[in-house]
Amino acid sequence: MQQPPDLWGLGGPAPGFADVIRGIASSMSGALLVNANSAHFISRRNVAKSPNLIPHSSSRLRHRPIIASEEVLEEGVTGWRHRWTIVLLCFVAFMLCNMDRVNMSVAILPMSQMYGWNSQTVGLVQSSFFWGYLLTQVAGGIWADRFGGKMVLGFGVMWWSLATAFTPIAAGMGLPVLLAARAIMGIGEGVAMPAMNNMMSRWVPVKERSRSLALVYSGMFLGSILGLSLSPHMILDYGWQSVFYVFGSLGVFWYMAWQKFSHSTPADDPDMSEGERTYISASTIQKRPGPVEIPWKQLLSRKEVWAIIVCHFCHNWGTFILLTWMPTYYSQVLGMDLMTSGIYSVLPWITMALTANVGGWIADTMVSKGHSITFVRKMMQTIGFLGPAFFLSQLSSMTTPKGAVLCMMGAQGMDAFSQSGLYSNHQDIAPRYSGVLLGMSNTAGVLAGVLGSLATGYILQNGSWTQVWNVAIVLYLIGTVVWNLFSTGERIID
Repeated sequence: MQQPPDLWGLGGPAPGFADVIRGIASSMSGALLVNANSAHFISRRNVAKSPNLIPHSSSRLRHRPIIASEEVLEEGVTGWRHRWTIVLLCFVAFMLCNMDRVNMSVAILPMSQMYGWNSQTVGLVQSSFFWGYLLTQVAGGIWADRFGGKMVLGFGVMWWSLATAFTPIAAGMGLPVLLAARAIMGIGEGVAMPAMNNMMSRWVPVKERSRSLALVYSGMFLGSILGLSLSPHMILDYGWQSVFYVFGSLGVFWYMAWQKFSHSTPADDPDMSEGERTYISASTIQKRPGPVEIPWKQLLSRKEVWAIIVCHFCHNWGTFILLTWMPTYYSQVLGMDLMTSGIYSVLPWITMALTANVGGWIADTMVSKGHSITFVRKMMQTIGFLGPAFFLSQLSSMTTPKGAVLCMMGAQGMDAFSQSGLYSNHQDIAPRYSGVLLGMSNTAGVLAGVLGSLATGYILQNGSWTQVWNVAIVLYLIGTVVWNLFSTGERIID
């Protein structure tokens, strides 16, 4: 009898739902028993190269080797690790990124009254950010891989911070200048994800990658929470201009810390211990000397790369709709006033921040326990697709605000598992070009956000919210199929 395809990287048929649940439970229960000094996950292609590798005895786990040698990881290293500083600084950068982005969604209300803007002009101002944001997605990855993530991320934060602080001045000079300032701000924020991905691929070992990325991306969630929470009070007490001046100035202080404490690679850090440097270099990719040549043909010819691009589009369609149209849904369908809808709009961000880090911990625990990276990435992203699809399918049947808000929180909470699936996969398959690859896929993701917002407006003009959710659900299901058929956790481009 012909065997079904091995979609989950286990060397056999895809596990059933019970197998997945048992795997998660096993990983969670054994997390505290993982001994980092005697076990270290490596890719299966290295099994034949080392006599110290002993495959797991289970036939279903035969592609999950562990090291049986006396090699000690991080030998003699205690206290604060230098890589934790990099992760923490990236977390703060992403927090500032979303603080500077969401403040306009609050400030636009008094600004439109002050300058007499109609709804069409308001939409133009809101969209102008994405004009610049789209331009630097791929370029940011190329620059990061060529010049180093430190330089590019530092440049991006300083660039968008100055553009944020300039926003009130630009608004006073006229609408065209304001639109240009917002687009310029988008250019700076566009390099953030590719540059951060470049840094993570060089600083964070594989078994720490999921939770490190989850922590960094949760900085965006925290930034949205802070931005949406602080902006109304600042506007009432000090005027709408204050949110741009204060939030923009924070980036300057971050830049000074970044210049002092960060380095593009561990090899560039003169204060790092040799134990930590050796540990990091054993499971990360380090920069090659000389100019970086991007293998465009190889990248664009691999189905695994296109799986990331397609799934990033499917993921962001639903995510951007939820995040940009949520207050409107609360107001139109649930009858909430502006202040109440604003408060409830923060709740899904809090849920995402929590579940992203829980998912990252689960994923890294499973890798440390010997599960293949392919299995972990596919499982986490499947949750990140099917979870939101389920909760969105229940929205139309909700008759109370409480039920609808809980569905929104559930959808966004499950969506955050994508940080340990799709968003971690760039570094798995092409660590040396992870910045460029993230730029490519995030371009598709931004397009999904723009097109999804436009499509939602068109649907609501001629249809209902149920149709809006159905489109998102279909794309989540398409993403689930594509991801499980074509993605991998193995390195395919060196």
